[in-house]
Amino acid sequence: MKNIKNFTKYFLVILVAMVAINCDSKLDDPVENLSLSAEEDFTQSSNMISPLIGAYAQFYSRGWEESLLISVRGDDVNHGGLGDQQPFADTDFYNYDKDYWMYNSVWQNGYRDIFDLHNAMERIEKYKDAGADAALANQYVAEVKVLRAHLLFEISRLWSAMFITTSSDASELYQANVSSRDEVLQHISDQMDEAIPNLLDEHPANRADVTGGVTKHAALAIKARANLELKNYQAVAEATGQIISSNKFSLFPDFYEEFKTAGKLSQENILEMQYSDFGQGSGPSENHLWAPYGPQGWTPAVTGASAGWGFYEPSLKFIKFMLDRNETVRLETSVLFTDRGIAKIKEDPDYATLPSWISNTTRDGDVINDYARAMFASGKHYLPSNELIAGRTSYGSNKDFIVIRYSEVLLMYAEALTQGATGTGMTADQAVNLVRDRAGLAGLSGVTKQQVMDEKFAELGMEWGIRYYDMVRLGTTNELNYDDHIYSDNKRFLPFPQNQIDQIPALRAYVQGL
Repeated sequence: MKNIKNFTKYFLVILVAMVAINCDSKLDDPVENLSLSAEEDFTQSSNMISPLIGAYAQFYSRGWEESLLISVRGDDVNHGGLGDQQPFADTDFYNYDKDYWMYNSVWQNGYRDIFDLHNAMERIEKYKDAGADAALANQYVAEVKVLRAHLLFEISRLWSAMFITTSSDASELYQANVSSRDEVLQHISDQMDEAIPNLLDEHPANRADVTGGVTKHAALAIKARANLELKNYQAVAEATGQIISSNKFSLFPDFYEEFKTAGKLSQENILEMQYSDFGQGSGPSENHLWAPYGPQGWTPAVTGASAGWGFYEPSLKFIKFMLDRNETVRLETSVLFTDRGIAKIKEDPDYATLPSWISNTTRDGDVINDYARAMFASGKHYLPSNELIAGRTSYGSNKDFIVIRYSEVLLMYAEALTQGATGTGMTADQAVNLVRDRAGLAGLSGVTKQQVMDEKFAELGMEWGIRYYDMVRLGTTNELNYDDHIYSDNKRFLPFPQNQIDQIPALRAYVQGL
C-alpha cells in the first residue's frame, strides 16, 4: 500500500508541473497544438507513462466556468452572477450572448485539451512501435480515449453540432465537416466500445499503477450517458448492467461524507478528478477552483478559511421539492442555508414550519452568513473548513471533483428499464431502492418513469447539469419554467462562440446555413 501511495503522490506532483506548463488563458486565439513534451526517446519504454500522466493533467485542469455553464440552466440551480458576470445570469434565463467569454472558453479549452489528448495517444503509439509492451500501450491509449470522450460529451451538451477530431493536428478544425450532435454521441459510444476491451476491470482506487485512474467502468458509464441522450435505452441498460454486475462498486454509506474528504476514491466513484495539497500546508498543490460555488459570506469554524464567490445557488424549487419528500441527509448535503434563505422558504405558508435541523450552521460548524448574490450555496461543492490542510485557506482546497457516481449508474439503469429495455441481475425497483435506502427513504414497488426522474432530481441535483438534460431529452421542459425562467426549444443549445465562428470556416458556414 505504501508503494501505491508514494506513486500517487508522485503522480499528482507531476500533474502540478504539467498543468503549470500548459495552462493557457489566451481565449482570443484559435485552438492550437500544445505539445506536452520536448524531444522524447521512444525506445525508453519505462517513460511510456509520461504521456498518460500528461493526459490526466489536461483532464484535471478544467476551468471553473465549465461545470457552472453546463449546469446553470436546470431547475435545480440558479445563477449567482450579479454584476461582474451578468451574461452568466442571463444564460440561466435562456438569454444568450455569443460573445460571452465563458462560451468561448469552454469550447476552446475543451478542444485544446482534446487535441492534447490525441497528442498523448500518438506518443504512446510511438512507444509501442519502438518496442514497449503492446498490451500496456493499448491500455494507456484506451484510458486517454475515455478522457477525450468525456470532454467531447460535455461539449455536446452545450452545442447542437461540433467537430469529431481524429488526430493532434488542430488544423482539422479548418478542414473537417461539422457533425451533428447525434453523430458525435454515436461516435462517443463507438469509441467506448473500442476502449473497453483494453481497460482494467478494477475499481479505480484498486489500481496498482495509477490509483484512481480510468477503468473499463468509466467507459461503460460514458457509453451509457451517450446512449441515454440518443434514447437507445437498451444500450444504456446493457452498459450500466455490466457495471452493476461487476460488483466493483457500491454506494458510500454516508451521503454527506461522499462529497467530503472521506469520499475521495470511495467505492461509489467511477470517474473522479483528483486534487491534493499533499498533506502539506505550503508548497506544491493541485486544486480545482471551488470558490465560484462557495458562499460569499461565512464564519468558518477554522479562522482564516476563505469564502467563495456565490455564483451557484440551489433553487428554491429544488429545496421545496426535497422538503415535500421529507429528505434529510440529501437536502442537508446539497444545500447550505443562509438566514435570509430560510426566511424566504418560510414566506410560503406551506413551509412556515421547517425541520429543526435546517440551519445556517453546518454540522461541521461553518456558519453561512447572508450575502448579496444568493440565498443558498451548493453543499455538494463544499468542503468543511475543518477538513482543510492546516495552512491552506482557499475554499474547498484539497477537494476532489466527482464526475460519475455509482448512484447515477443505478438510476440510468432503472430509467432504461422503465423505458422498455431489458436488464439482467437487478430490477428497476431494486436499483432505485438502493439509492433511496441510503437516503433513509422507504422502498418503492412497481417504480415508474416519473419516480425514477424524481429520484434523479433528488440524488443528482447540482451535479453536471444532469437535471436540465434529462428534462430536455424527455420533453418535460415545463419543469424548467419556474419563477422567471421561461424555456423554449429554440433555446436548447447555446449559440456558437462568435470568436470561433470568425476563425473556423466550416463552423461559419454551418451557422450561416441554420
